[in-house]
Amino acid sequence: MSSHVFRLSGAVLSALPSGALHWAEQGVLIVSDLHLGKSERIARRSGTLLPPYEVTETLSRLDADIATTAPRLVICLGDSFDDLQASELADEHSLWLARLMAGRRWIWIEGNHDPGPVALGGEHRAELMLGPLTFRHIALLGAEGEVSGHYHPKMRLAGQSRRCFLYDRARVILPAYGTYTGGLSSDDLAFSGLMLDGAMAILTGRKALPVPILKDDARG
Repeated sequence: MSSHVFRLSGAVLSALPSGALHWAEQGVLIVSDLHLGKSERIARRSGTLLPPYEVTETLSRLDADIATTAPRLVICLGDSFDDLQASELADEHSLWLARLMAGRRWIWIEGNHDPGPVALGGEHRAELMLGPLTFRHIALLGAEGEVSGHYHPKMRLAGQSRRCFLYDRARVILPAYGTYTGGLSSDDLAFSGLMLDGAMAILTGRKALPVPILKDDARG
């Protein structure tokens, strides 16, 4: 089994190797920080040209996760687009996304990069409460049963940096799902007030790998 199963406020969740989160009982697939259009935004603002393949690669992984989990609801936890102009996708990508959205409920949670609605259908929310869980872009101190993104957590293991989930008994923070996204080390001070003692990381890759969070980052 390549995913890692854990509980949050009574909900049984599966961290997938891709960086998506699956709540099978409710038929929900959650992703965060797709940052679609990042290469276009960088070119538009700075003139720096990156290979323009990140939208295709990100949508390919999302397509595969949807095909595997067959969700009734997809929740995108904010920063789905790198900015509002980046939401103007190429026709082929707009059609691809429309096909993925067809026949299921789709919720766009507002992020700090894309605070306004996008013209792609679906529902637009500041946050969402569903059963025992609350879905929002940025974690709040003291929250319980919280699912969020924003920080793009990563962990270095055996000299290699990998995107990861961070979770404890109160919350889970998802990794960035988008191809051209950076990351914040799991031992960064930004997480010190959020993650409780005993928190775990789940590294993405070929297999979702649970690893204790070591505050001194003694993983090599």
